[in-house]
Amino acid sequence: MTDIFHASQPSVVTSPAAEIDCDIVIIGSGMGGGTLAYALRDSGARVLIVEQGDFLPREIANWSPRAVHMRGRYKNSATWYEAATGRGFTPGNYHYVGGSTKMYGATLPRFREHDFEDVEHPDGVSPAWPLSYADLERHYTRAESIFWVHGLKGEDPTEPWRSTDFPHPPVPHDETVAEYVDSLRALGLSPFSLPTAIDYGPGGKCLWCATCDAFPCMVDAKGDADVAAVRPALKSPTVRLLTRTEVRRLDTNGTGKQVVSAHALHNGSPVRITAKRFVVSAGAANTAALLLRSASSGHPAGLSNASDQVGRNYMTHVTSFFLAVDPRHTNESVFQKTIGVNDWYNPGGDNRYPLGNVQGLGKLQGAMVKNARRMIPKAILDAVTHRTLDLFLQTEDLPLAENRVTLGSDGRLVLARRATNLSAHRELVKRMKAVSRKAGYPVALTQLLGIEASSHQCGTARMGVNPATSVVDPYCKSHDVDNLWIVDSSLFPSSAAVNPALTVASLALRVAESGQLTA
Repeated sequence: MTDIFHASQPSVVTSPAAEIDCDIVIIGSGMGGGTLAYALRDSGARVLIVEQGDFLPREIANWSPRAVHMRGRYKNSATWYEAATGRGFTPGNYHYVGGSTKMYGATLPRFREHDFEDVEHPDGVSPAWPLSYADLERHYTRAESIFWVHGLKGEDPTEPWRSTDFPHPPVPHDETVAEYVDSLRALGLSPFSLPTAIDYGPGGKCLWCATCDAFPCMVDAKGDADVAAVRPALKSPTVRLLTRTEVRRLDTNGTGKQVVSAHALHNGSPVRITAKRFVVSAGAANTAALLLRSASSGHPAGLSNASDQVGRNYMTHVTSFFLAVDPRHTNESVFQKTIGVNDWYNPGGDNRYPLGNVQGLGKLQGAMVKNARRMIPKAILDAVTHRTLDLFLQTEDLPLAENRVTLGSDGRLVLARRATNLSAHRELVKRMKAVSRKAGYPVALTQLLGIEASSHQCGTARMGVNPATSVVDPYCKSHDVDNLWIVDSSLFPSSAAVNPALTVASLALRVAESGQLTA
């Protein structure tokens, strides 16, 4: 058994022994696992973060639309398979230190207060959580500080109550976005500054570039889980990171009540990791797959799956790209992802049901849409996207038992998903077309995203107080296994209609504060 926590050992383990022992092993270094490690860094516990990938390389290709989007340079997920057709596809998942946050748009909103309650939608009821917004508010506040969030209190009409202001002032709008914001306000809407996690302002690293959303940041100016959480955690003498290591299964003791070891492959060589407590933070689909692969005589349907809920209730927002086009003018915006619109987030007025959230996209370029429009010459795509203002529309997806992650006979990850609330999403698109025309954009191009759009995945190991209908309790601890926690978006009972990352980070901080992992 190797002691990798000796002071002379490097914080990043590159040549592990065949057996490693620690107090807490965290499987996954994304928003959940990375934030949890950060929160535990001064606990004295020996914490090992296990990451399937490596640090994303810093190179000029980080800022190349052709390399990132046309060639898929950083796509490194295993193929997933669509249950209905058997078709293989590459999801929007990334295995790097920091997980998929390395490529995210750095938008970190809080869930609304009512997002934690029952909410009626066209296709059913979004279920309540076993905790409230008030239970998470102080953790939201701390997470915003950790991830450098910029914003303006009171600007969003649906904003939940806050105990403090944002830690940093809002990121300013580029000229074209500012003109669009003014037009929307003249039409009676309430656009607001997106909560944005970048190191922007005097002394900050941000260079104000066009390659932030859906790109890695070459200057570490994006508040991702790697830069803002994992690297600070690794300054602790009791936190270590094991990269290029895929955990294949978790084994329990004879009673099935305790996980005793994680079996992993480091560059193809077996590694056995023992610990007092185990945390799975691999993302909704891969967390479910790991638990299902860990079936045993004590857990025949999969680890922590006495409820038969592991893998079920997969959600990922109903999403569309929305390109408002003004053929008469070019859009010279560089950093475009600064606007949010929540006027139809809640029911009321002339919308009976919630419609969803609208937010800016990073400025699209021809190379970024070429794979979706292969028959159109890139020069034409460049000309069109130079005249668009680009938005991202998202509507809440409901948890359905049949929307689920399963394993194929060969161990492959199989995903079944039927989107819900499509009528509400179509209404949101319709309304944005109408206001964009009035704002001076006579043409709108839209693209509904399919099953590959997995960046907001959640729900496969839902949280609840009843072990018969949920996988973990309100502190993210397994109902079935005494030393197992799940800390990622898997545990979401509902998906709301805003980006999930800040809520994941806040839940991680709540778990750490509870003291259960270090008791």
